[in-house]
Amino acid sequence: MALNRKNALFAGHDVGAENWATIASLIETCKLNAVDPFTYLTATLTAIVNRHTQSRINELLPWNHRPQAIARP
Repeated sequence: MALNRKNALFAGHDVGAENWATIASLIETCKLNAVDPFTYLTATLTAIVNRHTQSRINELLPWNHRPQAIARP
């Protein structure tokens, strides 16, 4: 936790620190669910760009990550 506080000092702004903390939390959630963070973020951002429907938003959560299921338009 102390490392997070020290790293947040270099975020430049409070909002930057909050955004950094959100991404750090997302990455740790991936790790806890045995999901590669890079693969997850790549697949999720690709799905969002490809207009992933809101009705299927649960598919984008790290604990539901299925690369093949998310990749389809």
